[in-house]
Amino acid sequence: MPPHTRHPDPASSPRRRNHRSTKPPKTKVPCGPIRAFSYGGGWQSTAALVLAAQGKLDFKLFLFANVGDDSEHPATLHYLHQHALPYAAHHNIDLRLLPRIKRDGSTETLYGRLMREGSRSIPIPVRMSNGAPGTRSCTADFKIRVIGRYLKAHGASATNPATIGIGISVDEIHRANNRRSEPYERIVYPLLDLGIRRTDCPRIIQSAGLPVPPKSACWFCPFHRLSAWKDMRRNQPDLFAKACQLEDTLNARRRLLDRDPVWLTRYNAPLADVVPLEQPLPIDDSDGTCDGGWCFT
Repeated sequence: MPPHTRHPDPASSPRRRNHRSTKPPKTKVPCGPIRAFSYGGGWQSTAALVLAAQGKLDFKLFLFANVGDDSEHPATLHYLHQHALPYAAHHNIDLRLLPRIKRDGSTETLYGRLMREGSRSIPIPVRMSNGAPGTRSCTADFKIRVIGRYLKAHGASATNPATIGIGISVDEIHRANNRRSEPYERIVYPLLDLGIRRTDCPRIIQSAGLPVPPKSACWFCPFHRLSAWKDMRRNQPDLFAKACQLEDTLNARRRLLDRDPVWLTRYNAPLADVVPLEQPLPIDDSDGTCDGGWCFT
């Protein structure tokens, strides 16, 4: 072989160089299991917040799915900012407010969806003309999926499920239903394990020096008892008038679509007629609660 002929160095060949520079694909290391409590702003979840601060519940993360500052009852938002958030921070508990974020990055509120021009959607459980409740998607869209998005963004999956505490107490044990869990979560009911009843919650909350929170719900929720509507009309007339306007807006749209009216109570009549200022209220023996435990707790 002529002396000037050189064999190519195998290490310098393109194939060998590419082979040497190839690295194994990166794999996403799953985060540790998430433990979070669904905070609704009511008696049970605030009692759970106190019990967590006292070391009696193993939760350091509380998630409040905010359906909107224009949708949550003002009293609930006031309690959250004046009492719950400062208390949580003082006890090194992460209480997070989670809005519903749309794909375009904007924030959507439940009231905003109801009042959107041209909207045909009624995601709240209004009463139909025959007395039956309408289709309800508010809890799924503005509570469950909002919290679910946060959990999945932080590593929760079917193989690494998050543990989510729900504030259902012993007297409401019929509302506990594990079949409603999503694949990325495992639902637990720590108040049941401690044998706590709803009537125990004010004592637990007051033992921490906190005032008892008002009942949590959207101010226009059709699950309100008539007594709650009457209190609103007497003490918050502007808010009551806004609820009447919402009901009127929904029915104006339904008339254009040639559909029967819907109502915010089960009495098949306008809210202003059902809740007079001076006349006595009819007996109201409904439980006035959302059965999933995501609201009113």
